[in-house]
Amino acid sequence: MTLTRPRFGLEILLVLGVSLGESAVYSILRIADRLTRPEPLAQQTTQMNTSVAADRPWLDLAYQLANIMFPLVPVLLALYLLAIAAGPVAWRGDDPSRPSWQRVGFDLRRPGRDVGWGFLVAAGIGIPGLAFYLFAREIGINTNVAPANLADNWWTVPVYLLAAAMNGILEEVLMLGWLYLRLRQLAWSWWLIVLTSAVVRGSYHLYQGFGGFAGNLIMGVLFGLLFLRWKRVGPLVVAHTLLDIVAFVGYALVAPRVDWL
Repeated sequence: MTLTRPRFGLEILLVLGVSLGESAVYSILRIADRLTRPEPLAQQTTQMNTSVAADRPWLDLAYQLANIMFPLVPVLLALYLLAIAAGPVAWRGDDPSRPSWQRVGFDLRRPGRDVGWGFLVAAGIGIPGLAFYLFAREIGINTNVAPANLADNWWTVPVYLLAAAMNGILEEVLMLGWLYLRLRQLAWSWWLIVLTSAVVRGSYHLYQGFGGFAGNLIMGVLFGLLFLRWKRVGPLVVAHTLLDIVAFVGYALVAPRVDWL
């Protein structure tokens, strides 16, 4: 199936409109709400991974699993659209005849290399990222982010791990693999693709504050440059997943024992 460039543009709007683009709009509304409250940003708290039915653990688990599964549907949609409308070659080495997940490097052809690079990227970003968050909160441009708020159950840590993997897959497959490929097929320049993707990434983190926007914009640029080098989202899915695992599980373990988180 052959699509014209305007239809590729429509595909981008529709997929983002039911996924991270929608999140960006709600995030902008959320920061507007926060800025119009009497208390400053630094005195507000952003809670993530919260219990829905803490007094009914199995129902709460069902809610958490649903919250993990449904955000992955747009990823499957994007890969499906790539499969039925491959489009022209987007970059050197791209092969429209390959399965869509292979075109963006979301496969198991190089598991050792993907995991190794993923660990290195996560290590290189994690500590500076934490320092930047603490700095942003200190100067009053970010909320206090509490990323782990589930009730204490046998399934709590596994759900944090699944949520971290979901975030890694959703953001990197869509914002790097699929979006980069489609925008390149629309003849966008590389620098504009990197910047656009990074701005969208920062925008759907605005609910945390301006520090969350800036930090994720920088992360988006770095991840984008790495994707252009590797043409694989695999290592970046691993890196993102590891960063979120440390944030979720680490916060749950450390926050009750310190006063600086």
